[in-house]
Amino acid sequence: MTQSQSKKSLLHAAVIVAALGYFVDIYDLLLFSIVRVDSLRSLGFTGRELEVGAHLNNIQMTGLMLGGIFWGMLGDRKGRLSVLFGSIFLYSIANFLNGYASSFTEYAFCRFFAGLGLAGELGAGITLVSEVLHPTLRGYGTMIVATVGVTGAIVGGWVAQVFDWHTAFKIGGVLGFLLLILRIGVTESGMFQETQGKQVRKGSFFSLFTDGSRFKRFSLSILIGIPIWLTIGILVTFAPEFAKSFGVIGEVSTAKAVMACYSGFVIGDFLFGMLSQWMKSRNRAVFWAIVLNFCSALVYLLGMKGASSNLIYIMCVIMGTSGGYWAVVCTIAAEQFGTNLRATVATAVPNFIRFSLVPMNLIVLNLKPQIGLVKSVLIVGVVVVTIALISLRGLKDSFGRDLNFVEPI
Repeated sequence: MTQSQSKKSLLHAAVIVAALGYFVDIYDLLLFSIVRVDSLRSLGFTGRELEVGAHLNNIQMTGLMLGGIFWGMLGDRKGRLSVLFGSIFLYSIANFLNGYASSFTEYAFCRFFAGLGLAGELGAGITLVSEVLHPTLRGYGTMIVATVGVTGAIVGGWVAQVFDWHTAFKIGGVLGFLLLILRIGVTESGMFQETQGKQVRKGSFFSLFTDGSRFKRFSLSILIGIPIWLTIGILVTFAPEFAKSFGVIGEVSTAKAVMACYSGFVIGDFLFGMLSQWMKSRNRAVFWAIVLNFCSALVYLLGMKGASSNLIYIMCVIMGTSGGYWAVVCTIAAEQFGTNLRATVATAVPNFIRFSLVPMNLIVLNLKPQIGLVKSVLIVGVVVVTIALISLRGLKDSFGRDLNFVEPI
């Protein structure tokens, strides 16, 4: 493949739409974290922003988990494009309506259905990109999707500073509807179309639990990515609460912390995506990302006493950079399975990783009254990172694998 052909392949419509779709996905997904404090205070929850915010986040993550199952099965049975359309449509409506929420119940309703919709876009996009690009370019394609996509959090942070939280949610809904127009030019995956003429079982989520090999590949793909959501969902989302514990000089806002973290994610997704291509190994790139992410989290939790707010934001950038191996994790999940289960897995894995925030939040909230916020998160972090490294050793490296095969079910 010549250099000009490579560039042309990477500008495939599927790559562009998946990248922009993930941009809106991240904008909408992280917007709640960004506006959590302001929105909850406006609804009368002053002083309870952490607890109420954690409950709303858990509701959103539950929607993500259920959506990860539904959209993944649909993607393998009806096609990748049906998921792109349906998921974008649902989360656009939910986020637009969230701009009108005036009570906890309405807020929770919108976050659940936003999560349900947001669950489908990334998995369908990664699956489509993985199947339409040449194996040697696959990592670059998913790297572009993730690198462009995570800038959605940066834009979300900027929008939240310019507009009130109601308008910020409505803007996210409008962006989603605009994205649906771009989807028109995208064609279905050839690999999926080939399975249409074959007598194979497709999109069977429960088959992941009936075979030891499939269950191992599925579960390990999830476990290696959980440290990312410890960083996003706890260390960064609750940055104002950590700042109080550290005695930080100056005010720390969630919006700026999320923007700082995702600025790092842009760097990290590019860095570890390129590293996996240069090393010709997904696993080695993920190993170094997990190690660096854990080291940066330790510095954040143990070395910020009396620090300035600017130093907190710098640490958020560093943690975001080291945690920016999300694209590689999603690519690994897609490469582990055949075409008849690929969308199911590629959609379920990132959403099960996101859902891991629910038990982590519950553990932290239960430990916090006894040992404090910092020690609670430190215990959870040590356990999560240890499990991730052990899980990585059990996964076969999938770099360059031919994906034109089906799973015998």
